[in-house]
Amino acid sequence: MTYVDPNISRTWHRAVLGAAVLSMAVLTGTSAGAWSVDKTPFGKTQDGKAVDLYTLTNDKGASVKFIAYGGIITAINVPDRWNKLDNVVLGFKELADYEAKNPYFGALIGRYGNRIGGAKFSLDGTQYQLAANNGPNSLHGGNKGFDKAVWAVEPLTSVSGAAARLSYTSKDGEEGYPGALKVQVVYTLTNDNELRIDYEATTDKPTVVNLTSHSYFNLAGDGTGGIGDHILTINADRYTPVDATLIPTGDLASVTGTPFDFRQGMPIGARIRSNDPQMVYGRGYDHNYVLNRSGSGLSLAARVYEPRSGRIMEISTTEPGVQFYSGNFLDSTLVGPTGQQYRQTDGFCLETQHFPDSPNKSSFPTTVLKPGETLKSTTVHKFSTDAS
Repeated sequence: MTYVDPNISRTWHRAVLGAAVLSMAVLTGTSAGAWSVDKTPFGKTQDGKAVDLYTLTNDKGASVKFIAYGGIITAINVPDRWNKLDNVVLGFKELADYEAKNPYFGALIGRYGNRIGGAKFSLDGTQYQLAANNGPNSLHGGNKGFDKAVWAVEPLTSVSGAAARLSYTSKDGEEGYPGALKVQVVYTLTNDNELRIDYEATTDKPTVVNLTSHSYFNLAGDGTGGIGDHILTINADRYTPVDATLIPTGDLASVTGTPFDFRQGMPIGARIRSNDPQMVYGRGYDHNYVLNRSGSGLSLAARVYEPRSGRIMEISTTEPGVQFYSGNFLDSTLVGPTGQQYRQTDGFCLETQHFPDSPNKSSFPTTVLKPGETLKSTTVHKFSTDAS
């Protein structure tokens, strides 16, 4: 039975974009210890496109690095309780690795983040066929999603820190999706150690859109091992159960009495070996949570605490859901920038989003975007420590 939740707004993905960005051009702040935006070459793609690396640094010395290819966040350097900076996201050293074997490390995801069942959907009476790149389903935009595009990047002047705007136009018919979709994403590293991600998109034909960011986090530091002892809290009473191919059934199930209950905070590894059928399907956690929220503004989605370093990450979003993925398919074949192997549960993802397979689930919040409308969405990752 499909449950229609009257508290889930169908317009949350058009929430008002916060006042983060003022104008282009200034790259460095004027105060002591000022923030900065720096650019260095990162190589060329296999088809010869130059890719730059951008570094956003705030006035506390924290930094976020990203590349134009896929808008990929390659590093987030934030302090621990002793004020030691470490990179807390997984990634690669070379552009060639991001091109050849990236499991979406740090990437901007689109046109549709997460899965669409059967790799097809209907809109206004027309059925659209997508690439089946995840079993029978379409995942993260298809064979060449936004994670494989070279985005245009421009540094920005921000009221609160270092910022840059990334722009990409997805052509009508790209990966099977209708409409030319113009997308802008702004990364802002504030002086309060917040990474703010603002999304905006418009289309010239009705289409479906679900944008997200896909960083794999390890708050103890990249390459330090598993994330099982991270204490995770998710602000959700319900989640969307899936079938054997990880497509939601349409139900909104209670987390009570299940391995999916993170309302009070629980180590990620505490119940990850459960034989619950849902855990078997995902080989761990790979599920969308229905966030407890009201209104269209920023609302707390999740909090993660890493006890060794004392680092805390709080995620707030305008989105109705968050996908919790526990790095189940990392299999030691990928090697990080310092030479370490990435193994199962060496990183976790919390992807703020609309629900998977929404184009085929009329009871889920809509992901349809029409001409004349502007999709606006914001997610904020706030980093602190237990000594703050």
